Order: sequence, then C-alpha cells, then structure tokens
Amino acid sequence: MSKLVINQETYQAVLQEIVPAAKKLLWLVTADLKDLHVGVGKKFVPFLQVLARKISEGVEVRLIHAKEPGPRFRADFDRFPELIESDLFSRILCPRMHMKCIIADGRIAYIGSANLTGAGLGAKSDHRRNFEAGIVTEDKKIIGQLMTFLDTFYLGDHCLKCQRREFCPDPIV
Repeated sequence: MSKLVINQETYQAVLQEIVPAAKKLLWLVTADLKDLHVGVGKKFVPFLQVLARKISEGVEVRLIHAKEPGPRFRADFDRFPELIESDLFSRILCPRMHMKCIIADGRIAYIGSANLTGAGLGAKSDHRRNFEAGIVTEDKKIIGQLMTFLDTFYLGDHCLKCQRREFCPDPIV
C-alpha cells in the first residue's frame, strides 16, 4: 500500500499514525529541525517528549538532521534524560542531509518534503503551515532500499568520502 499525503494529511499520517505505531525502531531524517509540538490526547507536547517516551518503551530512535536546531529545541532536548543517556537514541548531524523520511519498524515509511518543524509537520493551522506532499508506503522493497542507504550512512560510509568535511561540525567517522 502506498498513498499520497498533502499538507495537514502529512501531520495525521506521520505524527498521529506512523510515529505512535513504532514498536522496535523509529528512524527520523530531516534537513531542518525545530521545536515541534504534537497533539497527544487533548494537549500539545514537545515532539521530543514523544521520542523520550518511545525510548522508555524500548524503541530505538535514530535522528539524522542537517543543521543545528534552535535554542527552544535545545532547551526542550535537555529536559528529557532519555535523549541524553539512553543507548537507544542516536543523533547524527550532516550538513549534506536533505532527505525527509520517517520509518517505523521497517514496515511503514513517509518519504516527502516535510521537515521536522511546526510549519512542515506540526499542528499548525492551514494558513500558517508549509505546503507539503509526500508518500506513505508499506512497500517492503522501497523501505528496504531506503533503510540500506540510511544504515550505510549511519555507519559512516559516506562520511569517509565526503568532500565537504571541512564544513561538517561533527563527522561520523
């Protein structure tokens, strides 16, 4: 199954369905990363709180992003010890990363234009959010190819050959 998601449908598909469904692993890849809040029950909480809860449930979370997030994100980050202390959480910063995808348990993925920001994926009104489009897929072949690429990236295979290392604040290798 594959389906197109546009604008507000992206929020519903990714943050209300894919992320909560992750039981073993959750990979998040984005170019931009900001202080994102999501609806949980009747209130809105920092997305980092959702990730911390997933880690507490035993879900391995990998976060790959292209630039340093802003001060509000960093302040929220420090509030959740699971993000700092747990071996189940890893974060990689790569200035060349421009992909946007979310993968849960290797069985469902979002691939599209939305960054992990309020305007991209967050619960903003239709008049304040970005225009976004993406695909949600359960196609095992597509997800497998994407995970293979991200795993080799995560292990540093691309880092060794990168010709932009002088711009990288935190090389993998």
